[in-house]
Amino acid sequence: MFSYYLPIKHLHMTAAGLSLLLFVIRAYWSVTSSPALQHKLVRVLPHVVDSILLLCGVILATLLGEAANQPWLLLKIVLLIAYIMVGSFAIKRGRTATSRGIAALIAIAIFVYIIGIALKRSPLSWFF
Repeated sequence: MFSYYLPIKHLHMTAAGLSLLLFVIRAYWSVTSSPALQHKLVRVLPHVVDSILLLCGVILATLLGEAANQPWLLLKIVLLIAYIMVGSFAIKRGRTATSRGIAALIAIAIFVYIIGIALKRSPLSWFF
């Protein structure tokens, strides 16, 4: 494979880990109504990390060529959209702390399922 595949893959995995960590912290602050959620760095950094994650993902899908047409990759994209929607409910749009907490748990479950899809290269994820 190309010499820059592994560094991009590692950057992608690092960004995925940071993205999940930042989401968990922000979701906790949202549920507890912490003012830290309004700090400028907290509002900007997750978007920077997620942009890096997405850019690396697009590059990796392009490098994989034929694999880009596989069902597992399409499912990752669909679940990413679901994760973003549920995640925004967990952090911003949820009306109560309980609803934000439930949405956060669902978003984390979606994220973990996406990781399983990536590792197994199968839509069955961890059930494969």
